[in-house]
Amino acid sequence: MNKKLYTRPEFTVKVNMTEAELVLWTKMKLIKPEGFADDQTPLYSDTVLEKVMHIQRLRELGYGLEEIQKIMKKIGLPKLRSARKGSPDFNKYLTVGSLAERAGLSPRTIKHWEDKGIIEPDMRSEGGFRLYSQVYVYLCKLIKDLQLFGYSLEEIKVISGYFRDFLDIQGNLGSLPKAEVSKKLEAMLSEIQVLFEKMNLLKEGIERWEDLLKKKKKEILSLKTKNQKRSDRLLRESNE
Repeated sequence: MNKKLYTRPEFTVKVNMTEAELVLWTKMKLIKPEGFADDQTPLYSDTVLEKVMHIQRLRELGYGLEEIQKIMKKIGLPKLRSARKGSPDFNKYLTVGSLAERAGLSPRTIKHWEDKGIIEPDMRSEGGFRLYSQVYVYLCKLIKDLQLFGYSLEEIKVISGYFRDFLDIQGNLGSLPKAEVSKKLEAMLSEIQVLFEKMNLLKEGIERWEDLLKKKKKEILSLKTKNQKRSDRLLRESNE
């Protein structure tokens, strides 16, 4: 899931163009950012970089920006169509801080899970800026659930790997050989069955504890009432 990402200053250096040119090309809808960070910072991927280089080659052949604009409207840039096929359709990315806040975690926990290989950024800028897609909010909440269910971080790492594999396969079924995809999908189904079995055990345990706690709560309240009456009786006797 991890892919390279560039902020606007990094991107302009990479493609050897000015920010003013980049803004102009964006206004003319020749290119657009891959997405935005949660603070609305525009972000550019290698796919956008390839598109810019393609346009630059057309410029070297003598085509003006308006001519290129017409070409793109009529026939597009064929070379890039396959490159974008199956690419994640994320239009907003989260920083570590924002991900932690939305998932109800601390940034330190996110970093710890990353160090353990449980999660990994979808994108990194050349300056080390780590960004996560929206789906990681849900994944982090699932990880918290698994911890409550008694799973170790090593066990969670395996399940998280299945989760990310599923997203990759779902996004582009042809990205891996057929046999490998089949093997991964079978492993996922097997893990789902194991989870179902554990969930059923947990449900049975939760029901037992609910019944026990309800019963004991009533007994404790009854004892509390009796104890209060006992105190009142002793107070009356001492006043007589």
